[in-house]
Amino acid sequence: MLPYGDELAEVLLDLAIPHEDINELVRMRRRVTDDPELLRFLEASVDELVRGVGEIGDGPADLSGLDWASGALQRCFPVYVFVAALPYTRTYHRERGIPADVSRRTLADLGRNMAVHRRRYGLVGVQAPGWLAHHFRGELYQLGRLQFERARLGRRSAPGLAAAGLDLAPGEPCLNLHVPDFHGPLSPAACDRSLVLAREFFALHYPEESFPAVVCHSWLLDGQLKRYLTADSNIVRFQERFRISRADAEPTDTEPVQFVFGDPELPVQELPRRTAVERAVGDHLRAGGHWYIGHGWFPFGGRE
Repeated sequence: MLPYGDELAEVLLDLAIPHEDINELVRMRRRVTDDPELLRFLEASVDELVRGVGEIGDGPADLSGLDWASGALQRCFPVYVFVAALPYTRTYHRERGIPADVSRRTLADLGRNMAVHRRRYGLVGVQAPGWLAHHFRGELYQLGRLQFERARLGRRSAPGLAAAGLDLAPGEPCLNLHVPDFHGPLSPAACDRSLVLAREFFALHYPEESFPAVVCHSWLLDGQLKRYLTADSNIVRFQERFRISRADAEPTDTEPVQFVFGDPELPVQELPRRTAVERAVGDHLRAGGHWYIGHGWFPFGGRE
């Protein structure tokens, strides 16, 4: 189920695993395969991950529930689950005709996620294994600068779209848009290219599915950012693509701190002020303000 030695190292490189993590992951493989209990848990986790692969849903249960182990093995166990599930994912991608470069860049989010974990904790590990399940189940694809997730419209998002004239009800298909880290500026040109790629991709590889709207749930859509950033900034230009339907009532101050500075637990008074975005996030918090998740959308797929 799991490749050995050099073969495992090559698979990890293909998944963009940070180079400094590869030796440890290759070495720990024997601890998984030589322990009958761990091996059974691995097989059960893979079965759960790939069950109904390609279907739009909530994804599998938590993949980090290895509560009888500790240390690096516990933090990295999801890596072995994803590697063992990789043949199923690749088979599904081939059946759908997903280009090899799209498949590779999509699944490389595992390595990006581990880089985020190391940036925050200084240790090998997987930051959000449940999030990565969408990639390995054929629900999410990296298309240029942005990621697009085949999803269903939420109960709180549907009324805003319906009020704007899109006859959509909760549970109908949509595309959730995500902005990954470590991928360069969020420039208008890069976003334009991603949207062109997305229209072509889903029309070709999911012709039986209709995605009339793109939806985004992010701190990047908090309108307060316009107080601090210029009108031609990448974030403000990104916001202007969306019709903002609502904002959360509860603040989520740790979201921008995590994505801008790498660690949601950093003391607010010590946040750097090196860039316009860093100054915006930190100064707003230091002044007693809060940040909120904004919810926006725009028409997609020809239905205005």
